[in-house]
Amino acid sequence: MVFSSNIFLLYFLPAFFLVYFILPRKARNYFLLLASLLFYAWGAPEFIIHLIVSVIANFYLVRWMNKTEKPGVKKLLCGISVAISIGLLFYFKYGNFTMQNLNSVLGWFHAGPLQWTQILLPIGISFFSFQSVTYTLDTYRKINEPMERLSDYMLYIVMFPQLIAGPIVRYCDIADQIRNRESLYTDRLQGFYRFVLGLCKKILIADIIGYQVDQVLGPSNYDILSSEQLADIASRIAALDSTTAWITIFAFTFQIYFDFAGYSDMAIGLGRMMGFKFPENFDNPYVSTTISEFWRRWHQTFSVFIKNYLYFPLGGSRVKTEARKYFNLWFCFLVSGLWHGAAWNFVVYGALQGIFICADKLFLKKFNERLGKIPSVFFTFLIIVLTRCFFRIERIDLSWLFIKRLFAFEFAPFHFSDNPHLYVTMLVAAFFSFFTLSKFGLKVQDKVYFTEYNKTGHVVAFVLSLCAFVFCLGALNANGYSPFIYFRF
Repeated sequence: MVFSSNIFLLYFLPAFFLVYFILPRKARNYFLLLASLLFYAWGAPEFIIHLIVSVIANFYLVRWMNKTEKPGVKKLLCGISVAISIGLLFYFKYGNFTMQNLNSVLGWFHAGPLQWTQILLPIGISFFSFQSVTYTLDTYRKINEPMERLSDYMLYIVMFPQLIAGPIVRYCDIADQIRNRESLYTDRLQGFYRFVLGLCKKILIADIIGYQVDQVLGPSNYDILSSEQLADIASRIAALDSTTAWITIFAFTFQIYFDFAGYSDMAIGLGRMMGFKFPENFDNPYVSTTISEFWRRWHQTFSVFIKNYLYFPLGGSRVKTEARKYFNLWFCFLVSGLWHGAAWNFVVYGALQGIFICADKLFLKKFNERLGKIPSVFFTFLIIVLTRCFFRIERIDLSWLFIKRLFAFEFAPFHFSDNPHLYVTMLVAAFFSFFTLSKFGLKVQDKVYFTEYNKTGHVVAFVLSLCAFVFCLGALNANGYSPFIYFRF
């Protein structure tokens, strides 16, 4: 079940909030837990038992770990807890990829392939696995105490607003909110506005652009395609003129931002309606002047996770040699690329991001400073656009073929009338992507996102949000197209 679906918007969400706010406060967490399990089971019923069992095991392992006074036992229990979360992630997300590559290697030696049953990927497994890891390690590091009640821990892991695609929330940031929180009418209204804003990003921008991108590059998941379908995509890419190729990759760059940022806005809005304050996940990433700044603004909770639980344990920048420091940086981005998907194109994507991060530290940041703010923003944006080729096209050979078409310099005449809906939407996306380059844009953003409205402001915001909500429903039913890119990560 995704947020931008009729079943969620018209049935699940109204029914949930109707019951949730009628119930006494002491019962709300139990109802939220039950609704979250139902929400997840709707999309992945075959995995719900695995999820519940792993949550229960981790809960008691962490409590045991916290009680023991023996350092060796404490480390062992911590390792087992982390291994459960990462083991499930590796098995379900990387099992097929590992066996495919192992069989390829065996083929080089003329050995027969190993038999393997294809594994279905549970939705959102990366996000709840990472939250489990943060809870275990933060408890081990004495950043927080373990939870007293299993239901509270299970709620922290499976809470439906951020279960599928984050934000990745550390327990220490919302511990008090789980146990005791208030949901004032202003919180409910502000949360509703934020939810509708995210819904508009998703349905009115990302989905419109994404439909056109798929017409050129096929569906985003190539694993589900037959060899004939892949051959058809390859022939389409080979026949692209450079104009269409550039429009397509720019379109995807806007699509993925408004798709994921929109989903994060919806999650943050839903949480606030219930009294939770989830961390922000995006901060206008396309106005970045360097790749390093981009990754501080893009998927912020994931970047913080990588820094706290991978980069620092590797030694971070406090290492003996410069070479090791840059290796740590590069390796973290290599892992982050592989996190996005079990395919070699994501490995290449992560490796490229790591190279540009290291280049920032060595010379690229100084080069961008000499360019000036606006040129450096667009230079950085161009790097992001080009590396997105490896993110979107899940075959390295097809990614290179697409890049060749970008730089074939076989430009066809551009006619706005050929697809005005797409081009207008792309212009709207570009406007909002770079709007905060100006001080006026920043003020407008702060007013929309973070201002506590007075009564008049609430009336205006509520009417506008309600109209936008109805308009989004109409667009959703008219288009019938609303996939979510990060759903399978």
